[in-house]
Amino acid sequence: MERSSLRAVGWARSLPLDSEVKAARDWAREHLASLGWTTTAPETVDAVLLTVSELVTNAHTHAHSSAQLIMAWDNRCLHIAVHDGSPDLPAPRAPSTERVGGRGMFLVDALADTWESRPCPHGKTVIACFRGPGTPEHSADHGHRHLDGNR
Repeated sequence: MERSSLRAVGWARSLPLDSEVKAARDWAREHLASLGWTTTAPETVDAVLLTVSELVTNAHTHAHSSAQLIMAWDNRCLHIAVHDGSPDLPAPRAPSTERVGGRGMFLVDALADTWESRPCPHGKTVIACFRGPGTPEHSADHGHRHLDGNR
């Protein structure tokens, strides 16, 4: 019986509370360019960069924590994971004219193919997945679904 192994590439970066979100976006854009996505999938790159911005902002603003940003590409999905020190799991809230902000997870829900949040011993990790260019599931209509089955 022949075994196939999963081939993946990944990157990790720590973003202290006082770091700018632009640093996270620039770092992510550099790695997406190394995958060739800035040329082959510019709309997906835009969605990934906005998601990185929102997840890192949530870690800094709501969790009052540094953000551990991990990107991993497994030839099917790009996994964007952000860990912070708060145990409070995020949930999308409908936009409101009554408050400023609070749309981050609503945007992530709209942009990512799937997303989920997981409690960890020292906080939580939020993971958003994006299908890559050339994958059979990649299309104009991503069919957004939560990994945890909420949609």
